[in-house]
Amino acid sequence: RSVYDDQPNAHQKFMEKLDACIRNHDREIEKMCNFHHQGFVDAITELLKVRADAEKLKVQVTDTNRRLQDAGKEVIAQTEEIIRCRVQQRNITTVVEKLQLCLPVLEMYSKLKEQMSVKRYYSALKTMEQLENLYLPRVSQYRFCQIMIENLPKLREEIKEISMSDLKDFLESIRKHSDRIGETAMKQAQQQKTFSTALQKQNNVNYGRNVHLGRNRILESKNEITLKRTFEDEDEHEEEVLTAQDLVDFSPVYRCLHIYSVLGDGEIFENYYRKQRRKQARLVLQPQSSMHETVEGYRRYFSQIVGFFVVEDHILHVTQGLVTRTYTDELWNMALSKIIAVLRTHSSYCSDPDLVLELKNLIVVFADTLQGYGFPVNRLFDLLFEIRDQYNETLLKKWSGLFRDIFEADNYSPIPVANEEEYRIVISKFPFQDPELDKQSFPKKLPMSQSVPQIYMQVKEFIYASLKFSESLHRSSTEIDDMLRKSTNLLLTRTLSSCLQNLIKKPHIGLTELVQIIINTTHLEQACKYLEDFISNITNISQLTVHTARLYGLSTFKDARHAAEGEIYTKLNQKIDEFIQIADYDWTMSESDGRASGYLMDLINFLRSTFQVFTHLPGKVAQTACMSACQHLSMSLMQMLLDSELKQISMGAIQQFNLDVIQCELFASSEPVPGFQGDTLQLAFIDLRQLLDLFMVWDWSTYLADYGQATSKYLRVNPSTALTLLEKMKDSSKKNNIFAQFRKNDRDKQKLIETVVKQLRSLVNGMSQHT
Repeated sequence: RSVYDDQPNAHQKFMEKLDACIRNHDREIEKMCNFHHQGFVDAITELLKVRADAEKLKVQVTDTNRRLQDAGKEVIAQTEEIIRCRVQQRNITTVVEKLQLCLPVLEMYSKLKEQMSVKRYYSALKTMEQLENLYLPRVSQYRFCQIMIENLPKLREEIKEISMSDLKDFLESIRKHSDRIGETAMKQAQQQKTFSTALQKQNNVNYGRNVHLGRNRILESKNEITLKRTFEDEDEHEEEVLTAQDLVDFSPVYRCLHIYSVLGDGEIFENYYRKQRRKQARLVLQPQSSMHETVEGYRRYFSQIVGFFVVEDHILHVTQGLVTRTYTDELWNMALSKIIAVLRTHSSYCSDPDLVLELKNLIVVFADTLQGYGFPVNRLFDLLFEIRDQYNETLLKKWSGLFRDIFEADNYSPIPVANEEEYRIVISKFPFQDPELDKQSFPKKLPMSQSVPQIYMQVKEFIYASLKFSESLHRSSTEIDDMLRKSTNLLLTRTLSSCLQNLIKKPHIGLTELVQIIINTTHLEQACKYLEDFISNITNISQLTVHTARLYGLSTFKDARHAAEGEIYTKLNQKIDEFIQIADYDWTMSESDGRASGYLMDLINFLRSTFQVFTHLPGKVAQTACMSACQHLSMSLMQMLLDSELKQISMGAIQQFNLDVIQCELFASSEPVPGFQGDTLQLAFIDLRQLLDLFMVWDWSTYLADYGQATSKYLRVNPSTALTLLEKMKDSSKKNNIFAQFRKNDRDKQKLIETVVKQLRSLVNGMSQHT
């Protein structure tokens, strides 16, 4: 590099220096060769001397080798034969060893094929496991082993498919037989309950206390459970009852579970089984649309559900991990919510109390059965209380119809009894006691009508019907007593009360019928205490108990009586109005007929006969009815005088009207209903009397002078009333010349009327301004 970095012509200088270096080395080489040349010459000379000896040695060696080869040919042949034999022996030993390794593999594979053919799949899986882990690794280098290794996964899949197919068949079988399984389980629970009840009665245990059905199953071992129970039939022969194992073969589940567990897919199988069973649960819980129409519909629905959970309970105890208690509880809670919703919906369509009662019995058996398998059923018994209310509603509707029929068929007349036998028949149905009536001789009449004992008997029948639902609800006698009393109260205060109110309002019920209804309600009210005793005898709960409810029949019958009394007053007034409507007064008549009007006499005769019927009523009722009728009659007569359509009235009409009022006063003073003090009843016509007296006497100066004083003779005459009537008389005198005689005798009479009219108007105007 230094050469090339110099000035120009550096290459030429480099070559010159290189040539100089080469010449130096050549001179050194030449010196070295000259130094060793003599030794080389001596060695060549020595080599030439040895060459002749070498030729001789070569000939000798060649000859010796030829002779040696000829002598060793036979030895070589024998040696090769020995080698070949030993190789064969070694190969044979190797083949035997390899065959000894292969034969167990082939035997196991043959065994596997045989197990597959006879459907022993679990054993086949065990054989495949041995093949893979023990035998095949020893001979894996052979091609037939590779074929086996490739076939084993296929066989596993085949086994999984076959076992899954068996499981699906099992699930389908369970779906078909669940109702039979459930029906059998429910029958067993019912028999067990009957047996327990009989045992309690035998041991003198209180029948009304809570009876809880325990779990009626015994686990034979950790992995096995039996559902078989033995009962004695009516002929005292023991009979083995079919169980879930008898109706369904569970082996496909066990095989499939073992197979999937061996294959390491146990979790997959568990998830699949639970998923499919959940789907079946939804199908089982889905009700038929017409299920509520018959008992069989409900029975089949409950049987399917019981069968489903009996199978799950069996699977829970005979398998480990396939289903867990948490899973079954979760499934049961889901099912219970659905069951309650279905029953709440479908039971609402039931209008027949017998069907509701059958449904209640089915629910009780259903709950007791599942409670025996460890499932909580408190919510079902809570639902029964809701259904109990609905049952009571259906009973109330049914008894409402019965009450209506009884009331429609009643003749509303006292019950006639011809002899002692008939009398005892009546009092056997109704608790009637009357010492005075007992003293009378036959034939005689009981005060109530035939509907009273019929109603009383129907109330008792209602209590029996209500009791039927309260049985088997695992409730104490106190609670049952309370339920019976509450339902009876509803019957009395709502149903019977409504029927009585409707009966009273019916147009064909007359005054006689209303009087009999009042008498009937009085006796029914008195019989309420016997109904309380009747309930206490059924439930063995004393009425003295603090929490015992009371019957509210008193208020029911009191309300009915008050309504009947009010209807009596109304009908009396309506009848009075009918008589008033046929009144035909000649308001322009010159003088009266001298006797009372015919319509009024008919009305008074009607009132007399009517009040005679009221002798059986309580005194105050008859007195109130009589006073109400007189007051209404007085008011109607007053309105007749003051009617705006009546434009004029003569003095003769006033006189005729006065005769009619006198008859009313005579009727009032004749004491049509006993019990009035003094002239109390006559006071009903006091307003009319004072008004008519004023016009009959024509004592206007006294009226005007004493008006507003407490001691006034015409205290009850209102100025506006007097003015209205006086104006009608004034108009009549102008048009019909009624007062002509007054003009002849006293021409100032007309002026007097006008003066009185003006003064009355001043009084009326003064009252209006003051007001």
